[in-house]
Amino acid sequence: MKAIILAAGRGSRMRRMTDDRPKCLVEFQGRALLDHQISALRAAGIQDIGIVTGYRREMLAGRASREFHNARWPNTNMVASLACAREWLLQAACIISYSDIFYEPEAISLLMASQADLSITYDPDWLDIWQRRFSDPLSDAETFRLHADGTLAEIGNQADSIQAIQGQYMGLLRVSPAGWAEIATIREGLPAPQQDRMHMTGTLQAIIQAGRLPIEAIPYQGVWGEVDSATDLEAYG
Repeated sequence: MKAIILAAGRGSRMRRMTDDRPKCLVEFQGRALLDHQISALRAAGIQDIGIVTGYRREMLAGRASREFHNARWPNTNMVASLACAREWLLQAACIISYSDIFYEPEAISLLMASQADLSITYDPDWLDIWQRRFSDPLSDAETFRLHADGTLAEIGNQADSIQAIQGQYMGLLRVSPAGWAEIATIREGLPAPQQDRMHMTGTLQAIIQAGRLPIEAIPYQGVWGEVDSATDLEAYG
């Protein structure tokens, strides 16, 4: 299996920390976030790792098996970056990782074992992390609801209560060629400006609403984190 790390963006909320480097090269516990991701992927048995680059692409040279460059990175969002790696997505199932997260190999192994065309990991114990990151967890946490069979029922909307949130999406997913075809169908049905603005959770919600392809949600209770700001680094210690 191959993996694709989405690392095209600058990470403007990191402020001066990304003036001279991509967000994925911000250091956490003495290592770049990207190095944490690559180590976890390789420990889970994945050797073919592609990176979708954009901002300061030259700093990511030689770090992975393959570069997919998003030349329009300042004007596009995550799904447009993923589309730059369609060559791999059409061939076989791929693990997709955001570049501003860290996690253990187990999170990857859980996804690799999935047989679904679209699957994601989520943290059912999300509240502890969000309370460390935000004075009001609901200022950032999004809706996340499951069907009784463990497939995703809702994601990415504004949440009005903590009790309504069954977990939080981690920025890790597995996409088969059929799963990519569904993403591409959703994307191609939109005007070009909306295609550029598509983010991942909004796309997953659109797939749920289309009702053609279930999304398997896999609970993960190991170590992980999302780094969206300089204060996040302090929250994780």
